Amino acid sequence: MALKFQYNKTSQQQMDKQLKVRVRALPTLQNKEAALRIEVKRAKKRADELGHELETKTADLDKISRLWGEFDQQAISIEDVVLESKKIAGVQTPVLVDVVFKKEPFALFSKPVWFLDGVKIIESLAKIAIEREVFLRKMVLLDVARKKTTQKVNLYEKVQIPGFKDAIRKIKRFLEDEENLSKSAQKIVKTRQQLQKEKEVES
Repeated sequence: MALKFQYNKTSQQQMDKQLKVRVRALPTLQNKEAALRIEVKRAKKRADELGHELETKTADLDKISRLWGEFDQQAISIEDVVLESKKIAGVQTPVLVDVVFKKEPFALFSKPVWFLDGVKIIESLAKIAIEREVFLRKMVLLDVARKKTTQKVNLYEKVQIPGFKDAIRKIKRFLEDEENLSKSAQKIVKTRQQLQKEKEVES
């Protein structure tokens, strides 16, 4: 979009002010973009690690899948997921604090020997899966903010800063030309007046 401006001093001052604002803001935006890029990678890496851990533990459980047929699925469920919010490069991101489980009362003697271990395994898998989801959500939020910041950096760097510089250059050139024309006109008028005086003196 082309900048709208007028060929006068007021417009030049306004353009100059807008240019300074953007030139000052650009390094901050570039730093924010770099920080967000690093944090996106970090969140993705952690989510991938947790995903791999989940796959490994699930694969280990497949070896004893016969036993899981005896496990009471109603014995344990997730009651609450406790999250906190943490600001990273100006973006609010979720942090997992705790996963609260609801355990149904049961008579231990009527369950298999490994039942308590089974409960712990389910808790562990659920925590890993939830933590992975939190990191994936964090990654998405940070990446959205990174893309917006990149757009703003590009807008300032490639469109607005060159646009304002160009507008200021055009206004300056116009005002200089106008001044030169005015001086030339004044010289012509002076010369004419001088010639007129000389004619009057001669006559």
